[in-house]
Amino acid sequence: MKSTFDQPSTLLRTLGGVTLLALEAPAGPFIVESTDRLSIILHRSASTRTYCKEIGRHFVRRVNDIDVVPAGEVGGYEAESDFNALMVSIPSWMIEEARGDIVEKQTLKARHLLRDHRIVQLVSILEMDRRSGFPSERLFIDGIAMAMTSRLLSLDRPPNYKAGRLSDRQLKRVLDYIEEHMDAQLSLDTLSKVAAVSSSHLRTWFKAATGSSVHRFVLRRRTERAREMLLETALSISEVAEMTGFANQSHLTQWMRRETGSTPRVIRKSR
Repeated sequence: MKSTFDQPSTLLRTLGGVTLLALEAPAGPFIVESTDRLSIILHRSASTRTYCKEIGRHFVRRVNDIDVVPAGEVGGYEAESDFNALMVSIPSWMIEEARGDIVEKQTLKARHLLRDHRIVQLVSILEMDRRSGFPSERLFIDGIAMAMTSRLLSLDRPPNYKAGRLSDRQLKRVLDYIEEHMDAQLSLDTLSKVAAVSSSHLRTWFKAATGSSVHRFVLRRRTERAREMLLETALSISEVAEMTGFANQSHLTQWMRRETGSTPRVIRKSR
């Protein structure tokens, strides 16, 4: 992503290539130049009067208004005052994966002043992770980005779209892989290859089969294994966190409290 202004920003870049920019933009031109990435801009200022040269009209952008700039297109506007925004940039391979086989020919459209609660929620989750020091792993970031891309595609999904499912054998392969690689940095890309489906289909079909997102399922299994290790071994809490795939002891504590209502220290003392 390139723009025509200098702005203080905080950048999140994951192994999958997803970026998050927290923008503090001055009045003037706000231009997103053509790249091979999808850009989603979430407006965070109360009220900003803007001018779109393409349409030749003024618009007022408010909190949670969304602009979408597809790969290969130029976007932006002229802002009459300073404003804040969050910009998520998603690599082209995720766009292709999100299209899947059924909507192979579907293209993302440029959008302005879009209002969509689901996209706002997903961008806000990434922003919360940024503010927390980025404790989440690639699987989590990949899932959020894929969900945003799929949501945009669904706005123009053809009426004959039909959802599929994972076979029992495919689901077993994914579950077995998760169990055998609990300490590793898992990603949707890796797990989709295990299942031999697209990342987009895995994300949707896994939840249909298990009632849980891939990321939440993995965290739940990691928490369960960590609890077993705390009760059955003499390993330190930090060692248990590392061996079960958590970023650190604090990350383990956060999710163990959320899943069990207790903490690693309390569980260790209950042996």
